[in-house]
Amino acid sequence: MLKKPACFFLIPMIIVSAFLSELVAEEANVPIPRLKEYPWMTLEKWKWFHEGDLARAKAGPVDVLFLGDSITECWDTKGLAVWNQYYEPLRGANFGVGGDTTQNVLWRITAGGALEGISPRVVVLMIGTNNLGLKDDAPPKVAMGVTAIVDVLTSRFPDAEILLLSIFPRGKVPGDELRQKVVATNELIQPLSKRKNVTWLELWDVFLAKDGSISPEIMPDALHPTEAGYRIWAREMAPVLEKLLKKATPK
Repeated sequence: MLKKPACFFLIPMIIVSAFLSELVAEEANVPIPRLKEYPWMTLEKWKWFHEGDLARAKAGPVDVLFLGDSITECWDTKGLAVWNQYYEPLRGANFGVGGDTTQNVLWRITAGGALEGISPRVVVLMIGTNNLGLKDDAPPKVAMGVTAIVDVLTSRFPDAEILLLSIFPRGKVPGDELRQKVVATNELIQPLSKRKNVTWLELWDVFLAKDGSISPEIMPDALHPTEAGYRIWAREMAPVLEKLLKKATPK
């Protein structure tokens, strides 16, 4: 079920959190709502997305929750046909929002209340590329943020399975500076899979050509997948997701 338009009145918590964020260093593991405008994502639109997630949570059961940034958000657009084929039948919910960092996701799932009223069997998490690309956070800092999100999810949903995805490759060529930072971040967050109910899935080479480049047919901007890219994602994730759903099935 996709997010539906909803009213997006200014939430008092956003004002409070925005004020508090000015008083603390913006570490990657500190919950902070979106404070910066982008041409492709205004603050008003960000609030609209968040309100849509709250409405989706109230609308009905969620078995598979996707949590992340624009790469996840675009299941609703470029990946819609794939979503309808694979995840709509699984009572999937897409809580991806373009431009989100670990700080923004942390706020959405804590003070923002996005997890209220749902009890997913599996949570699919991929986050961190915007910390690297938009905020120039160092990989260890990003890893702290991802760890904090996993902490919240495992505390809130102790019986759910967390499918932690590697941050997807970005940049047209292997030597791209941001791609190297993604590699370093993935190396730091992969050990989270040692925790109970956390599974790591490395999705990397499946998006790359033999020379390490990214084809425009897969990611035209070397970051966001096309429908073909979403089909690769769904295909590679399918056996792992099926296994986790069976594991999470109530006895």
